[in-house]
Amino acid sequence: MGRGELTDSAWARIEPLLPASGRGGQWRDHRQVINAILWKLRTGAPWRDLPERYGPWKTPHERLRRWTADGTWERILDQVIVKDDAVGNVEWTFSIDSSSVRAHQHSAGARKKGAAPPSGSRTFAVEGEALGRSRGGLTSKIHLAVDGRGLPMSVILTPGQAGDNPQLLPLLDQVAVGRDGPGRPRKRPERVLADKAYSHPSTRAAMRERRITFTSPEKSDQIARRHVKGSRGGRPPRFDPEIYADRNVVERCFNRLKQFRDLATRYAKRAAYYRSEILIAAIILWLRQDSQDTA
Repeated sequence: MGRGELTDSAWARIEPLLPASGRGGQWRDHRQVINAILWKLRTGAPWRDLPERYGPWKTPHERLRRWTADGTWERILDQVIVKDDAVGNVEWTFSIDSSSVRAHQHSAGARKKGAAPPSGSRTFAVEGEALGRSRGGLTSKIHLAVDGRGLPMSVILTPGQAGDNPQLLPLLDQVAVGRDGPGRPRKRPERVLADKAYSHPSTRAAMRERRITFTSPEKSDQIARRHVKGSRGGRPPRFDPEIYADRNVVERCFNRLKQFRDLATRYAKRAAYYRSEILIAAIILWLRQDSQDTA
């Protein structure tokens, strides 16, 4: 086992979740292929520079494409979270934030019509491929929701100039942690922590409607507007600075994700591929936490 590759315990967790070998069982070993993808994520090197011990570079690239199309990476992450929630490890206080990522020039120029996906799979091409242009160049933005331990629960990718607040509810809508047995999936956290970028009256109203405690400081202009209205401005929203201090777990999660150099700078042309790489890194973070919990 090389540095950064799947441990035996991590492989035992995800092996049953992988698709059965296709083409009469002639697929290259799944573990070798996933280790090749992890090498690419860790180094940020081009696919063609893949070490010989991982076999032809086209094999892990094709497996990444195939499993992106059929949702395999999302199913693995969902099942890893379900297992942790079944033993009570998931902490249902969510922290939400975003992080901009510089996109390399090689990430631009994707064809508007991507390669045809396998039968029953989703298409790849999306408008703009989540690339934004500014004076700083090409950027993408990762929107992330993490649990109380700083482990990823949902992720959305947008162009770099996209606002943060519009993505809060879509991030929460992505969460659906199934039960390890009968019962409906759990979708609602107990509390959401977010910075001032998410402090908007419409967001607070949506949180109240969903019966989710929302902890976010008010913007100065919102405070001034309420003061101008006097008694008609209503009471200020409840804010606990001690609880809000726990929001730093999402910042730490971004730091861990960007240890994978292929995520710290975006090289993938397709937004779907780049998001899958984020999901793979998220799976690794969950598996590492699981090994620490059982140690």
